[in-house]
Amino acid sequence: MPTKIFVGNMPYAMTKEDLSKLFSTVGTVNSASVIFDRETRRSRGFGFVEMSTEEETKNAIETFHEAEVGGRKLIVSEAREKKTEPPKESAE
Repeated sequence: MPTKIFVGNMPYAMTKEDLSKLFSTVGTVNSASVIFDRETRRSRGFGFVEMSTEEETKNAIETFHEAEVGGRKLIVSEAREKKTEPPKESAE
């Protein structure tokens, strides 16, 4: 099991420091990131956390999935690899 976790439905005011602090209650956090919109520079409401071990990852998912934080129920799951699609051919 990978150690990277997807965290969705986060409060928009949540920072990477907040995210790291929350997940550090169940283990060692190697990194935490919040994804921002490029144009508005506002949080998109999701991020990623990387834990140090698979056991901590599993515990974090079990602990925080559907946990209420800032009035929102978090969606926490194992992160999946980003799918890369081949470039679209132009219709010239």
